[in-house]
Amino acid sequence: MQVSTSLKELLGEDPLRELALFTLKELRACLFPLLFFAVLACSKVFSFGLPRYDFIFLVAVAIQVGLVATRIETIDEAKVLTVFHLLGLALELFKTHPAIGSWSYPEAGFLRIGGVPLYSGFMYASVASYMCQAWRLFDLKLVGYPSYWLSVPLSAAIYLNFFTHHFIGDWRWWLLAGVLVVFRRTAVEFTVLARPRRMPLVLAFFLIGFFVWVAENISTFLGAWVYPEQAHTWQMVGIGKISSWFLLVIISFLVVADLKHVKANRDATGS
Repeated sequence: MQVSTSLKELLGEDPLRELALFTLKELRACLFPLLFFAVLACSKVFSFGLPRYDFIFLVAVAIQVGLVATRIETIDEAKVLTVFHLLGLALELFKTHPAIGSWSYPEAGFLRIGGVPLYSGFMYASVASYMCQAWRLFDLKLVGYPSYWLSVPLSAAIYLNFFTHHFIGDWRWWLLAGVLVVFRRTAVEFTVLARPRRMPLVLAFFLIGFFVWVAENISTFLGAWVYPEQAHTWQMVGIGKISSWFLLVIISFLVVADLKHVKANRDATGS
């Protein structure tokens, strides 16, 4: 009887219901990424006479406007997504430069800057959209969150490393070590039904990074962009890319978390 009670306490009052609701909330948080994938897939079949990349951008904008108009996303969340769109576009412009050539967008289109179609920023905004939605749906709270004096410079260093590693070497493993140290005591608290659950924040970073890597494989299969090794035939993106997405997820999370903390402080002071 005692063992049964302990197991019940560990799993919750209704673990199957909690798991089902957790799955539904995760799918709801992934609404924009799922719609974006649907657009990518459909654009392989039809684009109504438009260049495929332009079609993807215009439909992605329409989806974003629709989510805000129906209040599925808030204006503040749309502002956060715009920040990520710009950060992603800056990274894309650098990575696709002929001197760097990390990946490319070989198809034609008018809505582009240099060799980068404007829709590319929405791929980064998709990650931020998931985080914003999950934050609200799961009532996320951060426990043991480090000082801004640690999180902000770390986030900036991770972002800069995506640029500088082409010239001064890749510091990602040092940065990963820094993440483990800075966030070693940080947990994310989330609520599915009534009882709050906790997960180490670093584990959450890894899980999101893994699923983004899965999404990357789907995206490249659908021709969203092309890595040099995929120029002649599609092949799976190397598993080592998970570390890159792990770091990018950290940037996304820290920006969202810090902006939410700033907004919460501003609302509390009425300024």
